[in-house]
Amino acid sequence: MNRIKEIVQHALNTGYLTVEAEDQLRQLLLTKYDWEDFRAFIRLQQEAMEGRVRQQSREILDSRELACANLQQEGAIAF
Repeated sequence: MNRIKEIVQHALNTGYLTVEAEDQLRQLLLTKYDWEDFRAFIRLQQEAMEGRVRQQSREILDSRELACANLQQEGAIAF
């Protein structure tokens, strides 16, 4: 299994955190990890908050919300 810092480094290099990588991070954070992994995770959070790393899960959520809003608008227009 990958270490937290390896998953984080990949996300930092690509600027993108996949749903699969997020799931791996969740599992790894349930186990014992070292200071280096902890610092890497904190850095990933900072980079995501500042927009330098995009999260696939947020993009999926945003697209679903947009689709729902569009459906609501179409429903309002139909009446």
